[in-house]
Amino acid sequence: MFLKHGTTNFPAPFQTRTKRVQALALAATLLALPAAYAQAPHPLDEVDQQKVDALIHQMTLQQKLDYIGGTGFAAMAVPSLNIPALEMSDGPYGTRSNSGFPSTTYAAGINLAASWDRDLAVRVGAGIGRDARARGVHFMLGPGVNIYRSPRNGRNFEYFGEDPFLSGQIATGYITGMQAQGVAATVKHFLGNNSEFLRHDSDTVIDERAVREIYLPAFEAAVKQGHVSAVMDSYNLIDGKHATQNPYFNIDILRKEWGFKGVLMSDWDATYDAIGAANGGLDIEMPTGKFMNQANLMAAVQSGQVPEAVIDDKVRHILSTAETYGWLDSTHNQRDTNISFLDARNKAAALDSAREGAVLLKNAGNILPLNKAALKTILVVGPDAYPAQVVGGGSAGVVPFAAVSGFQGIVEAAGPGVNVLYDRGLPTLSHLSSDTRMTTAVTGGQAGVTLETFSNVDLQGPAVATSITPHIALDGFNIKMLLDNLEAAMSMIFSTPPKQVSHRFTGFYDAPTAGKYILALEDSGEGSGNRVFVDGQLVVDNWKVVRAFQPHVALDLTAGSHKVIVEEFQVSPVGGHLIFAIAPQNNIVNPRAVQLAAKADVVVIEAGFQQESESEGGDRTFELPYGQAEMIREISAANPKTIVTITSGGNVNSSTWIDRVPGLLETWYAGQEGGRALAEILFGDVNPSGHLPATFEKRAEDNPTFNTYYPEGDTKRVTYKEGIFVGYRGYEKNNIQPLFPFGYGLSYTTFKFGGLKVQQKDMNGETRVTATFEVTNTGSRKGAEVAQLYVTEDKAKVARPIHELKGFERVELNPGETKHITIPLDARSFSYYDVAGKKWTIGTPKFTISVGDSVANLPLKSSLTLKETK
Repeated sequence: MFLKHGTTNFPAPFQTRTKRVQALALAATLLALPAAYAQAPHPLDEVDQQKVDALIHQMTLQQKLDYIGGTGFAAMAVPSLNIPALEMSDGPYGTRSNSGFPSTTYAAGINLAASWDRDLAVRVGAGIGRDARARGVHFMLGPGVNIYRSPRNGRNFEYFGEDPFLSGQIATGYITGMQAQGVAATVKHFLGNNSEFLRHDSDTVIDERAVREIYLPAFEAAVKQGHVSAVMDSYNLIDGKHATQNPYFNIDILRKEWGFKGVLMSDWDATYDAIGAANGGLDIEMPTGKFMNQANLMAAVQSGQVPEAVIDDKVRHILSTAETYGWLDSTHNQRDTNISFLDARNKAAALDSAREGAVLLKNAGNILPLNKAALKTILVVGPDAYPAQVVGGGSAGVVPFAAVSGFQGIVEAAGPGVNVLYDRGLPTLSHLSSDTRMTTAVTGGQAGVTLETFSNVDLQGPAVATSITPHIALDGFNIKMLLDNLEAAMSMIFSTPPKQVSHRFTGFYDAPTAGKYILALEDSGEGSGNRVFVDGQLVVDNWKVVRAFQPHVALDLTAGSHKVIVEEFQVSPVGGHLIFAIAPQNNIVNPRAVQLAAKADVVVIEAGFQQESESEGGDRTFELPYGQAEMIREISAANPKTIVTITSGGNVNSSTWIDRVPGLLETWYAGQEGGRALAEILFGDVNPSGHLPATFEKRAEDNPTFNTYYPEGDTKRVTYKEGIFVGYRGYEKNNIQPLFPFGYGLSYTTFKFGGLKVQQKDMNGETRVTATFEVTNTGSRKGAEVAQLYVTEDKAKVARPIHELKGFERVELNPGETKHITIPLDARSFSYYDVAGKKWTIGTPKFTISVGDSVANLPLKSSLTLKETK
C-alpha cells in the first residue's frame, strides 16, 4: 500500500522502472550495432571540470562575449586556447552540412513516429550520427518534437505527431542512437512552435496544464531519458516573451527542474534582445552574435545588469558539452575517415524508415497487395510519382546522392512482364502560369499584365517602376533555389539587410466559357504576403497571415472578361518569388492520363505536396495542391482499380474522392528509398505496419484547433483554447468521429489481442504496476502489429482525456505466432498536472487500462484500483 491520493509519491525505483526497461532495450539495440557506434559522451569528472574552468578563467571578457555568438553554422574556435570550432548541420533527417555534399536522406520524423518503433529510431539516429561524423559535424540540429495541432502546420513532417508520450519515446531513441556516434543531438523547437505563419512574431498563449501535459513532455523525455546535449529555442513568443529570453522555460524548468546541463542555442535569427537573452538563459546566439556581442553586453556586464557569472555559465555549458565528447582533446578529429560518406548500413536504415512508416488506410476488396502475375499494365500518375519527393522544404531539405521515385520503384519491382506507364497528370504551376493568357485592358490592351513596383510593403505612394510583363510571376529565390545555393542563401538571409518592396499586377482574363476555374498561387512564405482580387472581390487573402505557400481556390466565372489584381509584398534580402495561374477546372487534368487509366489493369496515383507547397517558413492547405482532387476523381472514374498514395506531413481533405478509390496509403515524406519501399508494399514483399501518429479528421472544421489556429482578431496572439484536448483527446471530448483515428493502420494479415492482466506487485516493500497481454498473428502472412496501451481515470474530479497513451510496443509475428507483451506503468502514467499545487498529481484511485491497435479499437480492458499509502 503505497499510493497516496493527490500525490505522486511512488518509490524512486518504481518511478524509474519504465526508464530502466527502455534504457535496456535501447542499449541492446546499440550493442547490436557495429563497433564504430560506441562513442557516446561521458559524464564529466572532477578533472574534466577543472579543465573547463581553467579555460574559462583564461578567457578575457571580450573573448567570452565573442564566444557566445555563432559563426554561421559553428561555435567559433579560440585558437589561443586550443578550442576548436564546433560545427553544426541542419537535419533532422540527413546531414545537410555546409560541405555541400549530398547525404543519406532518411524518411521524415512523421514517418518515424508512424513506425512506433523505438529500435528503428535508434538506428536512424545512429545513421545520421555516422553521416555527421563522416563530414566532421559536432552538433546535428534535430530532432524536432513540436506537437502536431493541425494538419496545416508546414513543419509537421519534421515532427513526431500529436501525442507527447509517443513523441518523447521516438525522440529518446533517435537521440540515443545519434549521440552514441559522438555527435550531439539538438532537440527543437523549445517551445510552442506549432505553426509556421508569423513564426517570429506570433505569441503562443498556452495554459500551464496544457504546457505540462502536452507540449513539454517530449522535451522532458529528451533531457531526462535521452540525455540530449543541446536544446534549440524557437522563434515565437510564449505568453508574451520570446523563447530566447524566457527564463521560466529556459532556466526554471529546463535547467533547475529537469537538470539540463547542455547547450541552449537559438534558432537561426531567433534572438531579439541582448540583455533579455543573456539573462533569459540562452547560451549561444545563432548564426551570429547579432545581439549577444561585445557592443551590446560589455557595458551591461560591467554595470552588473548581466553578471559576468551568467556569461561564464554560457561558456561553461558549451565547453563542458565539448569535453564530454572529447572534442577539446588535441588528438580528436571529429571527421572520421573510417566512415564512408555513402554508407550501406545507413541506406538500409533509410529503407526501413520508409517501409515501417507507411500507413495503409484503406484496402477495400483486398485490392492490395497486387498480384504481378495477373497484371499486364500499370499506370503510375501524379505530381509526386516522379521525381521522388524525399522530404518537405526548408532546413530539413536534405539532398540525397540518389533517390528512388515511386515510378522507378514500381518499374523495378514489377519486372519485365508488366508494362508500367507514367503521366504527371497535371501541369506544373509554372506551365499553368505560362498558359494563362491575360491582357492589360478589356479591349485594345496589350498581351500581358501591368506590373507596378513600390519601395514599401503596403503599395503606398507612386510606383517606382511600371512595366508590362507577360505573366503574373516574380523570379526571386524559391525554396529549391535556396537549397541548391545554401551557403550563398544563408549569407544573404542573415547578413544582408532586408529590402522592403511590394508589387501590384493588374490584368484581364477572358474566360472562354462559364464554369468553375482554378486560381493557384505560389509565394515565398516567411517575410511575404499576398492577396488576389477578381472583379473587385477578395478571393485569396494572405496579406497579414500567410496561410499557405501554395493557396488555390475554385471560382465560378461567367464567360468573358474578368479583372484580376494580384498584390504581394516582400521583406527579404533574397528577392520575391511569385507564380499565379488561372485554368478551367474541367481542363486541368491531362486527358491522356485519363485515357491511359481506362486501359490499365490498375492505377497508382501519387498525390500530395512538394517542397514548394509544404515547407518551413509557411503553412500549407488542408486541401491537396491545385488540381489533384480533380485528378483523383477523373482517374478513378476511368478505372475503379485505383490506389492513391499521399505525400504529406499530415492529413488532407479526401472527402470528395475517398469513396471512389479502394486503396489508400499515407507514405508521408519517405526519404531517398521511398519509391522502393512503396513498390515493396504494393506488391506484398513488405507487409505495411505503420500506424497513424496523428488523427485524420473528416473535415477541417472537425479539428479541435480549427477556430483558434490563427491569431485572434488583429493581434498576433494565438491562444490554445483547446488546452489539453488536442489531437485524439479533443476528438473524443468533442464526440467527433474522425476519418481515421489516432493509432490506426491496416495490415495484410490479422491480429488478435488477449489475456490482459494488470498487476501491482510488492517487491521488497516497493510496488510495481505492469500490464501484460498477448498478441497473436491470426492471418496467413508475417506482419507487425503496434500494441497500444491507454489509461483512463474512471471518475476524475478534474477534466481529463477519455484515453491517454501511456505505453506501446511494435511486435513482429509469423502466421499463428503469439508473443507476450509487458508494459510497465509509472506514476506519471496516472497523473495530471495540478497547476495550483505545481506538481504531478494522482486524483482518484480507480482507472481503466485499455489495449488495442488504435485509440478507437481497444478490445482489452482491465480495471485498476491504485493502492494507498498508510
